[in-house]
Amino acid sequence: MMPATNRRCFLRAAATLASASLLSSTSHAAFLKPPVIDTHVHCFAGIKDERFPYHANGPYQPAEAATPEKLLADMDRAGVEGAVIVHPEPYQDDHRYLEHCLTVGGKRFKGTALVFADQPKSVAQLPDLAKRLPIVAVRIHAYNPERLPPWDKPSLKSLWKQAADLGLAVQLHLEPRYAPRFTPLIKEFKDTTVIIDHLGRPLQGTAEDHAHVVKWATLPNTVMKLSSFPGPQEEGKEKLKPVVKQLVAEFGADRLICGGGIYEPLSKDGVAPIFNHIGEYLGPLDIGDLNKIYGLNAHRLFKFA
Repeated sequence: MMPATNRRCFLRAAATLASASLLSSTSHAAFLKPPVIDTHVHCFAGIKDERFPYHANGPYQPAEAATPEKLLADMDRAGVEGAVIVHPEPYQDDHRYLEHCLTVGGKRFKGTALVFADQPKSVAQLPDLAKRLPIVAVRIHAYNPERLPPWDKPSLKSLWKQAADLGLAVQLHLEPRYAPRFTPLIKEFKDTTVIIDHLGRPLQGTAEDHAHVVKWATLPNTVMKLSSFPGPQEEGKEKLKPVVKQLVAEFGADRLICGGGIYEPLSKDGVAPIFNHIGEYLGPLDIGDLNKIYGLNAHRLFKFA
């Protein structure tokens, strides 16, 4: 779960690519070397680190640490340049460990903030966080009945506006059945980027539910995150492949980012393993589009150095 070191040249040999503008999911990795950005990483201090305790209201508490130092080492090993540290729920709106991670990561890390629209003290900290830290988005959960935003209160719109005024994106982690509740806000704040986590969780709802998420592709301020893919031994891979192809077709390469990469060592020819992992779902794509998805879009969107 982490990014790498040097900048990588975007294309290996222009002459070679000119004769092969479309590459299959099994062959394109050997030709790709963009600046890889992992847009979805969680870090945890672990249950033994008393400096950064988990919040009493956190829905889970990872026992093992996943530190920024380990993340940087894994990034270097896997050929990943930068990462977005997505502030995880075990800390709720206590961002002290996020600040620690961003300090350790320097220019290679950006972060997202988790605040709760119906808690004034939680929302009030956002301007200071955005001023002091490289925060790029506010994350809003609509996931499980006990963790829903205040749909029918002005506080949700106020949080959205605050994010817009601060120049932050809004990052949605949702079950697809809740998508219609967000559509009016996405349309109203049309100049604010909206990032949809984890493909919009298509397998955690009906096809009709997920169709609402797909329709967001018609709204130009939406960006789909290709993340939360099943591991080699997990189920769901074959179900997801047509879903991903539809999202790629609807959102287009300019509005796709990827996250949650595989942190194995670079191959002998210097290829990051994330290419083969996500490329399995993408299918044949133009080499320029692949470079956008793997890093160039995130590099621009999150203003990495």
